[in-house]
Amino acid sequence: MHVTTNDRVTRAVQAMYTDVATRPGAGFHFPTGRAACEWVGYPTEEIDALPPSAVESFAGVGYPFAADGMEQGDTVLDIGCGSGTDVLIAARRVGAQGRVIGLDMTRAMREKCLANARAAGADNVEIVDGRAESVPLPDEHVDVVTSNGVINLVPDKDAAAREIHRVLRPGGRVQIADIVVRDMPSEACRAQPQLWAECIVGATTLDRYLDSFRHAGFAEVEALSDRRLDYFAASDSESTRETAAGFGAHSIVMRAVKPA
Repeated sequence: MHVTTNDRVTRAVQAMYTDVATRPGAGFHFPTGRAACEWVGYPTEEIDALPPSAVESFAGVGYPFAADGMEQGDTVLDIGCGSGTDVLIAARRVGAQGRVIGLDMTRAMREKCLANARAAGADNVEIVDGRAESVPLPDEHVDVVTSNGVINLVPDKDAAAREIHRVLRPGGRVQIADIVVRDMPSEACRAQPQLWAECIVGATTLDRYLDSFRHAGFAEVEALSDRRLDYFAASDSESTRETAAGFGAHSIVMRAVKPA
């Protein structure tokens, strides 16, 4: 069977985030855990309300809730839900009448997220297996899509944006934190799956990132000007900090609306 570059990227990402789920204290090239939550802007009281096991494997790159996209009673899809930090925050925001669907392609993360939802008593949470480019949900199924540090890992970002548009109801909102770069990595760098898993070489520029959503049919597409962060400055790896600085890699929070 022929294994494509995309397949190799997927496997590298799954391997990396299996480690984040099962060995959260191991140390990675990117910030993780409670320190990462605090670094990217999560309020202390929000972190304290979560089970520690949901926070210990946090690997997000920003605070997508700054986009303020959720309301009581909403149905929310969290793409790349990980161990459940954002799933559980969303579950509290939408309330008992709302619903949160956590999607992840890494089995260890799905299992940990489900266990954390049960520990938190979040009965309005469902966890499903899937990828951003092929979401296993019907058309116009959710009110909000949230994601944190995931689309930069997806080889076909245009496909991911189209899927987000497809599953959102008219008037639905997007709130995403992600990594973008000032200068695109070379094709030689982008051909190395392990480097994709470290969140830099798979990223694209801010303009290209936002254009993926505009071309998918979204309106009011914008990056929040006060949410740009030198995310990799918190990395324990000097080489990662240098690489990120060389490409101008940083995190952003963006929002968009599917026209009604």
